[in-house]
Amino acid sequence: MKIALTGNPNSGKTTMFNAITGRIEHVGNWAGVTIDKKEGIIKDNLNKTGVDITAVDLPGAYSMSPFTSEETITRDFVKNENPDVIINIVDATNLSRSLFFTTQLMELDIPVVIALNKSDINEKKDTKISIENLSKYLGCPVVKTVSTKSQNNNLDTLISKAVEVKGTKQKAPFKYKYIDLKDSDAVKDSDKARYNFVKKVVEEVETRKIDSNKQTKQDAVDRVLAHKWIGLPIFALIMWAVFSISQEHLGPFLADTLVAWIDNLYAVVESALGDNVSPFLSSLLLDGIIGGVGAVVGFLPLIMVLFFLLALLEDCGYMARVAVLMDRFFKKVGLSGKSIIPMVIGTGCAIPGIMATRTIKNKRQRRTTAMLTPFMPCGAKLPVIALFAGVFFENAAWVGTSMYFAGILIIIISALVVVRITGEKNSRSFFIMELPQYRFPSIKRATVSMFARAKAFIVKAGTIILLCNAAVQIMQTFNWKLQVVAEGAQDTSILASIASPFAVFLIPLGFGVWQLAAAAITGFIAKENVVGTLAVVYSITNFIDTEEFALVSGAEDVASVMGLTSVAALSYLVFNLFTPPCFAAIGAMNSEMEDNRWLWGGIAFQFGMGYSVAFFTYQIGTLITTGSFGSGFIAGAIAVGLMIGYLVYLVIKGNKKAALKLQEA
Repeated sequence: MKIALTGNPNSGKTTMFNAITGRIEHVGNWAGVTIDKKEGIIKDNLNKTGVDITAVDLPGAYSMSPFTSEETITRDFVKNENPDVIINIVDATNLSRSLFFTTQLMELDIPVVIALNKSDINEKKDTKISIENLSKYLGCPVVKTVSTKSQNNNLDTLISKAVEVKGTKQKAPFKYKYIDLKDSDAVKDSDKARYNFVKKVVEEVETRKIDSNKQTKQDAVDRVLAHKWIGLPIFALIMWAVFSISQEHLGPFLADTLVAWIDNLYAVVESALGDNVSPFLSSLLLDGIIGGVGAVVGFLPLIMVLFFLLALLEDCGYMARVAVLMDRFFKKVGLSGKSIIPMVIGTGCAIPGIMATRTIKNKRQRRTTAMLTPFMPCGAKLPVIALFAGVFFENAAWVGTSMYFAGILIIIISALVVVRITGEKNSRSFFIMELPQYRFPSIKRATVSMFARAKAFIVKAGTIILLCNAAVQIMQTFNWKLQVVAEGAQDTSILASIASPFAVFLIPLGFGVWQLAAAAITGFIAKENVVGTLAVVYSITNFIDTEEFALVSGAEDVASVMGLTSVAALSYLVFNLFTPPCFAAIGAMNSEMEDNRWLWGGIAFQFGMGYSVAFFTYQIGTLITTGSFGSGFIAGAIAVGLMIGYLVYLVIKGNKKAALKLQEA
């Protein structure tokens, strides 16, 4: 048996899917989170049939006439995949909006059960809905549900009703058949009649005690949080607080314990190996695997705290306000407010963020958003931010906060350039978004989300990062003649010979040494590798305790361990954050762009942007702190000048293209 979960965006589909299947899919108190169908087996305590029942979580849709690609997924599935039953999740707090889609589902000759979700919110507002009358008007079972609760949620009743109606014939409450409509006039007539029917049903079954003409508490809060000027400093303050808690206070406190465990493991393994084991094998196991992977894992508590806090912000409904807040900036540069949604999702991982661009209908806006989303620091980049914030800036919260706002600024500037290159600077975008109800965030959901992301981080650390660090250790140990390099002669190693040519190009950025170049290169496999590789090439297992860090490295000053000034460290940080993402994210870009010119142009643009920002950071920062430009200034200025010059040429070409389009129009 197969059940399709359908409903409007932000009606609680994915929360219900997780509740009935035990899966841990990402949920958010805003639209656009689900962008593909997900399948899971309904839990045994809810399924009394003895036969597996598959639940399919479909992207949110307002109508069976799709407007975006994720709505097309929903339409095609319910029409072509023949689910046995459709559970239509209806937002009980917005009945009139939800039932339009319901009337269309009732015409598909597939049994429908209505899950009247978020019923607990209605009870708090003293809004009453007559289940009996609603069921009578629609001709199908209606069940009140609260998918966010673990008990008294009526999910067992919902599944039982779905099993009962399987194979039955339900009479559609509506005379129009949207599938047969061909001309626009008939569509208009159908929509008008459908809305009139829904209006009549709502008037008969719903009793509200709240006067919608009066300003609610939510309206009052939105006037501040979503204010076009006041909202920005509030957003900055909230993000600073998030980074302060995760990077300065609670995160490092928890990390100390984990780092101590890693140090103990290192000591135990070192003692067990003794002196009779091959020095290469000992170095590979201790420095390459335990040291390299341990250095990355040591930042896990900081990342978990950050993810937990971001999950709370999503769940309470604040992130939807951020999307509205940023819409006016994104419109001015040729994007839509919908573009901010993939970018916020991308703060967890760039891959689902890039995939979420399919909610954008305009092809140029979708491709541009897919190209720019990786500029937002994702979870994989957080260990790099935490490392440099801790080592060079005494765990200052402004480092992580500024990187997020730098990402937003780079996205806005980049979008402005791209829209002019494509010759579509006069195109308009429209953004309609339903603001969800504010609610007290669920500690349980935030905790589940945090551990799910932590699990993904650990899996990556135990596979990709482990293999990469092992390879780095091997290449650092041997030269091309497969001879073990002498101590202190790592410059002759395979790794040094591969990374050194790249290091030359990085001199104008302030970090032209092969060790840092090698770490940046491995970062393209997975950004966490930057930390792991630095741990291997500098033989450091503990980046959390800066005093121990300096002691292990033998340096008098922490900043001199990697031969970096604070300005050069900041330059290295922005280079790793704003150059092309990991290979997996590039693969997602390829899938969503569906155009090789856009893909390779996007990668080149990302690299040029990261290189240029790092160049200006180092050279201007060095000029301010020392009174003169840094090394490699002239060569770097020529390289950056050529890149900017080429962009100016493309912009001029795009402006001519736009002018030609305007004349033709």
